Amino acid sequence: MPAINKNGQTQKFPTQHDGNEQMKEILQSIYAALKEKGYNPVNQIVGYLLTEDPTYITNYKNARALVRHIDRDELLNELVRNYLDV
Repeated sequence: MPAINKNGQTQKFPTQHDGNEQMKEILQSIYAALKEKGYNPVNQIVGYLLTEDPTYITNYKNARALVRHIDRDELLNELVRNYLDV
């Protein structure tokens, strides 16, 4: 939602949607890197989510560093909400 700051400039405050979009973009990058390296991306990402072991994620294209920018609890919450369509 835009607002006017003290300098009279329009300022946009981050929303939950913005965070979800960023998380989605990161996850898509990780998925692509895993797929390019010949891994089953879904299995590798699930393995990481279940164990928090970063070795499930390849270093290729900086994917392992990217995965650390995702809050696992937020991602799991979003996945369940989307799966249940609520």
